[in-house]
Amino acid sequence: MNAASLFDLSGRTALVTGSSAGIGFALAQGLARAGATVVLNGREPGRLTLAAERLRRDGLPVHEMAFDVTDSGSVRPAIARIEDEIGPIDILVNNAGMQFRAPLEDYPEDAWHALMKTNVDSVFHVGQAVAQRMIQRVRGKIINICSVQSELGRPSIAPYAATKGAVKMLTKGMAIDWGKHGLQVNGLGPGYFKTELNRALVEDKAFSDWLIGRTPSRRWGELEDLVGAAIFLSSDASNFVNGQIIYVDGGVTASL
Repeated sequence: MNAASLFDLSGRTALVTGSSAGIGFALAQGLARAGATVVLNGREPGRLTLAAERLRRDGLPVHEMAFDVTDSGSVRPAIARIEDEIGPIDILVNNAGMQFRAPLEDYPEDAWHALMKTNVDSVFHVGQAVAQRMIQRVRGKIINICSVQSELGRPSIAPYAATKGAVKMLTKGMAIDWGKHGLQVNGLGPGYFKTELNRALVEDKAFSDWLIGRTPSRRWGELEDLVGAAIFLSSDASNFVNGQIIYVDGGVTASL
């Protein structure tokens, strides 16, 4: 086996949740360019269709499946439909997530529950539904999107950090329980990236200057910076990598 073939995803099907825009879309695009057939997911069919059309214009193999990843009653029939109509899911990227910023003493209870449901419950529901089928095939790759906030806190985002800490430990638990069945479950932890959700931070000169000075690589992350690690964790190159979190953060978690 040559080095290039280790990273070849041809013939594999990848489901990427929350992939109509931002990090999820970039990862889906990267996996498709590496050879995978990609299934885009989100709750809004119109946005999914627009995202899929962008990939199809590049000649990439893509399907759409709109369902609510926080609702187990929606997840299981959607996973069954993907496997029946498109093919067995070889790669799952649990990317769906949300953010809400507020001082902890004033944090709304409904925002807390929404954050937990979107960022943690979805990983459990989709991960379990897909893993049950992967276990029968004795193979599969699951990538849970963590964050530098899986390790580090920031003002006004304590609940978000709590969710990403939970995803980190759920990732390790999945690897422990499912590794014996031939699955590899790892986390990908982005640092601060230029996305639509972060536009206000990117345009805040004081914050941006602070972040660039705080980051050993001295810049914001670009979405393409995440693709290589995602392909690695999806491919045969990572067949003995399990329960690990790879931080793609320009060195933020390495430095005080």
